[in-house]
Amino acid sequence: MSLLSKLRCITVDVTGTLIAYKGELGDYYCMAAKAVGLPCPDYTRVHEGFKIAYTDMAQKYPCFGFSKMPNIAWWKTCVRDSFVKAGYDYDEETFEKVFRRIYSTFGSAAPYSVFQDSRPFLRWAREKGLIVGLVSNAEYRYQEVILPALGLNKGEWDFGVFSGMEGIEKPDPRIYKLALERAGNNIRPEEVLHIGDSMRKDYVPAKSTGMHALLLDRFKTEAAKDWREAGAVVLPDLVAVQQLLESDKLKC
Repeated sequence: MSLLSKLRCITVDVTGTLIAYKGELGDYYCMAAKAVGLPCPDYTRVHEGFKIAYTDMAQKYPCFGFSKMPNIAWWKTCVRDSFVKAGYDYDEETFEKVFRRIYSTFGSAAPYSVFQDSRPFLRWAREKGLIVGLVSNAEYRYQEVILPALGLNKGEWDFGVFSGMEGIEKPDPRIYKLALERAGNNIRPEEVLHIGDSMRKDYVPAKSTGMHALLLDRFKTEAAKDWREAGAVVLPDLVAVQQLLESDKLKC
């Protein structure tokens, strides 16, 4: 039996799978500083500072501070620490101006782009009668603001499971079990295909819950070779996913 004939639901990762960042994070931080009259911070130092600050915050307050602090407070601490670790300790008034620009920018469509095959794939899946869900380690603004601003409205997908709204994040398998519940209609794990771009966060936990899974390698990463050697189906884009599913070469 072909996999497509058995599927009732497809879940999809968001960042790196449906959408991508435009440019680099350091660009937006530096532009925010320049916009309030400050000298442009060193890009590399800010970028490295952010990686450290983000990792620290994610460990102390997972899921963007879910139930522990407001989303904006989580990001304010993270952004401040990013600049401080990069060697820029602005006074409170100046930092507030910089932060507001950064927070509003990343809460809009400005820093993101939608892969050309994303909307056609989601529409194809729904035309096939499949329930479409999004499973992402993202905050509430993805669902409420960013995705709609990018044209990925609820008309393109049926439900979303976002870590910042649920208090669970990938690779915790519970986020995939929650996706099954949201899909409804008594859908079983073996009737679901999950598509993502991370072996650790997408493929392994989805498979552990009994779902089918495959990976996208949009950016030709070195890790893709290891993924294939581990037995994962790895494809370059969603066009290839659709073609493979329609070819009936994926069996269950």
